[in-house]
Amino acid sequence: MVRNYSHEPVDPEIAERIVATARRTPSAGFTQGQSMIVVRSPETRQRIAELAGEADYVADGFDPWISRAPLHVIVCVSEQAYHDRYREPDKLTAAGDEIDWPIPYWWVDAGATMMLLLLAAVDEGLVAGFLGVHSIPGLRDLLAIPTDVIPIGVVTIGHPAADRRSGSLRRGWRPAGDVVHHEKWSEVEGETSDP
Repeated sequence: MVRNYSHEPVDPEIAERIVATARRTPSAGFTQGQSMIVVRSPETRQRIAELAGEADYVADGFDPWISRAPLHVIVCVSEQAYHDRYREPDKLTAAGDEIDWPIPYWWVDAGATMMLLLLAAVDEGLVAGFLGVHSIPGLRDLLAIPTDVIPIGVVTIGHPAADRRSGSLRRGWRPAGDVVHHEKWSEVEGETSDP
């Protein structure tokens, strides 16, 4: 996750490959309820940066990384698409009903799309970051997003520039034994290597 980009544009063919990779993400019931909006326009990227509070980042000593990123991909998801899919005959319960969703898998699937965008950018020799846009109504209006589609955030993609690391990284990695459990949840004897 980076917070600064050079002004070098992202080749449109590379951008298309990144998005094509992210389209192949898994989804519950192969619902494919995720969608993406690719934004290259400097004016629109600037407006997204304003909605995301970029001025606050800059005031904290970061570069204007949101508006500077030459490519934004807004990851969206439609919860309704999942309900519609799970009302189809092959997904109904034995009683003929939609499943009682124990986990809202539309969020899981949107996260998978976001992760594939990040990894595909790195595979193309670029860098990327993710930010939540807390002004969902403003983003919805700006990008004409339908009311049944929810933008979960923005993946910024570009070429790297000198980056100020987030203060959150001072926390360090949690010990592997706190995160990775084998066979069942239990205390792990001995340390395993951290990332």
